[in-house]
Amino acid sequence: MRWGNMRHKQWLGLIAAAILVPQSASAADTIFSSAPASAWTVTLGVEGRVLPTFEGAKSFNWTAFPEFQVRRSGTNDRFRSPRDGDSFAVYDESNFRFGPTGKIKRYRHEGDSPALSGLGNVDWALELGVFAEYWWLPWLRTRGELRNGIGGHHGLVADLSADAVYNFAPQWTLAGGPRMTLASSAAVDPYFSISAAQSIASGLPVYTAKGGVRSYGAGAQLRYAINTRWQTYTYVEYERLTGDAANSPLVTIRGTRDQVSAGLGLTYSFDVKPLW
Repeated sequence: MRWGNMRHKQWLGLIAAAILVPQSASAADTIFSSAPASAWTVTLGVEGRVLPTFEGAKSFNWTAFPEFQVRRSGTNDRFRSPRDGDSFAVYDESNFRFGPTGKIKRYRHEGDSPALSGLGNVDWALELGVFAEYWWLPWLRTRGELRNGIGGHHGLVADLSADAVYNFAPQWTLAGGPRMTLASSAAVDPYFSISAAQSIASGLPVYTAKGGVRSYGAGAQLRYAINTRWQTYTYVEYERLTGDAANSPLVTIRGTRDQVSAGLGLTYSFDVKPLW
């Protein structure tokens, strides 16, 4: 199935679809002991992001994303990295969690940057899959996600990460660690390959990008719990494109292998009683 060029109303539709996927809590100790055990704690918020205009770009733009997480009231709010997909743990015992996850990948429109001229558009992609995370120590978490794309790409993407989490004050949490992303050829091709027709239109040489290790890097975040309901956070993520993604003429001629993103968010948590 081929999605059309998705802009404003379609963008909102994708966000709404993602919100319907059960998701894990973001991070902070927001436990409301007065709520019944069967109730849910819902977290809503908004996050502003500064991102490369496209994967491999030198330029940046900004966008806003909604935040939505849900968990059972009375349970600890789990740490969440900016690279984590929106997840829901179906198995959550001791130091191991497992369950479904999802992530939205932005569209790429050739009008967004002169560097994309002649390369056409790539639609939004909704990536759905599973995650597993393990806490080796009370302050050390590792996590892996495997997702399959729908829409802009139809490949497999795997995110691997590790985070050292340090609570240096009752309200402050500092965390960070290494990241790595692997992707199949079907997940890399729409963003880094250049067909014969695109080569003629753009002036870039023909190129076929295959799968493998797409990037590696590191990230850090700082989170502040204003109170048991409100919290704010900021983060920065760096990744270095590698393999066929890094060698694409779009990157080597018109872009850069070094990719940096940053964000600032605000969330509000509240309890919802069960309807049955």
